This record gives sequence, C-alpha cells and structure tokens, in this order.
Amino acid sequence: MTDPNQPHPPQRTSPIPEGIAPPGLPPTEGTGFAGSAAPVPPAPAAAGPVPPASPERTAPATAEETAPVRTGPAPGFDARGRVRGTKVSGLWVGLIGTALFLILLVIFIAQNSGKVSLHFFGWHGQFSLALTILISAVIGLLLVAIPGTVRIVQLRRALRRNGPRAG
Repeated sequence: MTDPNQPHPPQRTSPIPEGIAPPGLPPTEGTGFAGSAAPVPPAPAAAGPVPPASPERTAPATAEETAPVRTGPAPGFDARGRVRGTKVSGLWVGLIGTALFLILLVIFIAQNSGKVSLHFFGWHGQFSLALTILISAVIGLLLVAIPGTVRIVQLRRALRRNGPRAG
C-alpha cells in the first residue's frame, strides 16, 4: 500500500508505441519502452558475415572520417581559401567606386568654380577652373587609353592567329 502523504512519482507517458525504442537508443533491459513488460524483439541479423574489428580501429567512426574526401576547394572558394569573386560582385564594386568618384568630382567642381583666363595659340577665354582641369584630365586619359587599346587589340589578333588551333 502506498502512503497518501507521500507524493506519487510522475508517470512517464510516451507517444512511441510499446515495444519500439526511439532511434539511436537501445531498449532498456529487454523490456519494451515506457516500462512495459513485453520483451523487445532482437534486431535483425546483418546479411553476410560481420568482419572482425581491426586492432587499430576499435572506436566508432567520427563524422570527419566518414565524410567524403574533398579534392578541391569548397564551393564558392578559390584554391587559396578566399571567397571567389563573381560578375555581380565586380559590378557592385565598380558601382560603389563610380559613386565615390562622382561625389569627389562634385566636391572638386564646387570648390574650384572660380574663373581663370586661358591662352592657347592665340586663342583666349575665361573658363571655370574645375572645367579646365577636368577637360585637361580627360584629354590626358584619352592620350593614354587610345594607344593602349590599339595595342591590346593587336596582341589579341596575333594570339588568335598564332595560338593553338582548335579542332
């Protein structure tokens, strides 16, 4: 008989039917789950003979040992372990750089809006200092970019003409 003054131990209830152990947990002492008296049936035998455990390997395999061996870098990374750049990321960096350049250009124009006199081969006039410097910079850029572009095109044509033949 139980003492009415003593609290009752909590009853364990489980949504798992009797006789079935949860995955990864062995049944306890040959009885069903949740304290039932029905014995648990033994696990089915493996098909074929079980090889004996090797002396150097007695512990179960870890996740690192059972994972497939990767020969190259992980997806999204280059061979040096850095995140691989994409066309979109390059475009994004270019847009940010262009926006910063335009902000600096607006500041430059605002701070150099005074008029200056220009004299060039008998021609003279008054222009904004900022406009004069920007036009000079664009002309200098073109003097470098046009011959460089022509040389790159020449080298690409020579490579196509003298490179390995496909097919």
